[in-house]
Amino acid sequence: MNKPHLTQIVRGLCAPVLLLAALTANAELSITQGSGAATPMASQAGTSAPDWLYTVRAGETFQQIAGELLAKGIAPARLRQYNTLDKGAELKEGDRLRIPVQWLQRQPDPARVTTVTGTVRIKTGADGRTLPLTSNTLIRVGDELISAAGSATIALADGSEVRLSPDSRLVFNRLTQYGKSGMVDTRLRLNKGEVHTRVRPVIEGGARFEIETPSAVAAVRGTAFALQTSADGTRLQVTEGVVDFGAPGKTRRIPAGYSATLTSNPGLSIRRMPPAPTVNPLAPTLTKLPATLTWADSQAPQHRLDIFEADSGRWVESRKLEGNEFNISLLDNGDYEIHLAALTTRGTVGMPAVIPVEVDLQAKPATLLAPGADETANDDMPEFRWRLNGQNEIARVEIAEDDSFREPVTTSEWAPETSALPLRPLAPGQYYWRVVTEAGGNSVATSETRQFLVNGSLPPARIISVNYVDSQVRVFWEKVRTAKEYRLQLSEEPDFENIIKEATLTDTTAALRLIPGKRYFVRLKALSDGPLTSRWGPGRELYLE
Repeated sequence: MNKPHLTQIVRGLCAPVLLLAALTANAELSITQGSGAATPMASQAGTSAPDWLYTVRAGETFQQIAGELLAKGIAPARLRQYNTLDKGAELKEGDRLRIPVQWLQRQPDPARVTTVTGTVRIKTGADGRTLPLTSNTLIRVGDELISAAGSATIALADGSEVRLSPDSRLVFNRLTQYGKSGMVDTRLRLNKGEVHTRVRPVIEGGARFEIETPSAVAAVRGTAFALQTSADGTRLQVTEGVVDFGAPGKTRRIPAGYSATLTSNPGLSIRRMPPAPTVNPLAPTLTKLPATLTWADSQAPQHRLDIFEADSGRWVESRKLEGNEFNISLLDNGDYEIHLAALTTRGTVGMPAVIPVEVDLQAKPATLLAPGADETANDDMPEFRWRLNGQNEIARVEIAEDDSFREPVTTSEWAPETSALPLRPLAPGQYYWRVVTEAGGNSVATSETRQFLVNGSLPPARIISVNYVDSQVRVFWEKVRTAKEYRLQLSEEPDFENIIKEATLTDTTAALRLIPGKRYFVRLKALSDGPLTSRWGPGRELYLE
């Protein structure tokens, strides 16, 4: 026999002689002391294979439908006979075919990891290897996820979502899709820890979504719920829809707004969850952080707050709070859902208040303070200072040899500070500096650019090779950082008292025409835009035979 339709369930739950009325009056009631007697909340499994009803779309033929949906070995003629269709009968748009679920194609359909925060590992069912879990990893039957201090969000083939909490172990026992019918058979085992799920409504007749724990099973029909398991037992909180929960073969239907706990003693108990807190209005878009979330005083000793990314479902933060306020901070720009729920002394989580919020921080250019324009620094690790003009910003200094900053010489660390030292010492020379600010992870602003000088002398320019080709000599020397050009001198004497040629060059090579059979000497020094120059480098003898 098929399970009752949801409307039947609701009518049954509203009857004054049934369980829900008792729960409303008493707020707490143990419904089993080892008893599995049927009630309108009891789960009743059918004894015959269920049928799935397929609605014919425009232009579809019987052969096309049978080819796309039936498993190998199931002849289309059997489907005609099952539906008492004549061989020549044509289908029209809107006609319905009954198809036994056992006749449908079945194939594995892996889940996919959408986000990972912190440390989570996957133990593969194929070879037993344990590997770090990353976004977009495909999860297959037999795989186990093991979270330490991290969390992960997994998307199932039908669009359902499972969020794995820290310190949890979750095994994927079955991930089956029934051809193109849209039905899935998903069975998970939570060996330890906690999961939050949002399950798409299952298709009547064959779809299945179950999470098993060492002590209980939760069979889902389309809902949002949380499940925790430990050595003490298993706890369930249903926030949307209904869940059939309890020991295998002895489940009860738990509606939204109720929690259930299964332990060895007293067994299964059901309680109304604490109501959602009354949250004071919060601006839907936050343009500065921190921002304070507050809510009305309640009798709850604590509250649980979770923050999720709205698009990806990534679990950003989870904490237990005392009092009635929380400072929202350190969030990147984007859309979020804040879930706030009361916590009872037993650790039961109440119905959550869900607060959608957008963070939209805008970085502003910093104001440069020191060193001033064209100022000289007598230290190779000068301190840079600035003033931040935005909200919740971080900043860093960038230093380059030209004002395009295509190849920065060095930077400072990103930090919310207003002063910094460069990451490495600066050689003497002329530099440019600026401050880049960032807010919300994706909003960036750049300050004005200033020029400054690091005092000292440039390193000497050293010749590294000499090439002779016919009557021409080509000289190569090392590039000196911060040098803008080089002075070359040519002499017939090693002491360079009589200079026969002198030139200023921007490259690190020069070609000289020499008289064969005579000896010459060449040397170089580095020059900068400012007052700094280098010592003359060592001379090099040139001789052209």
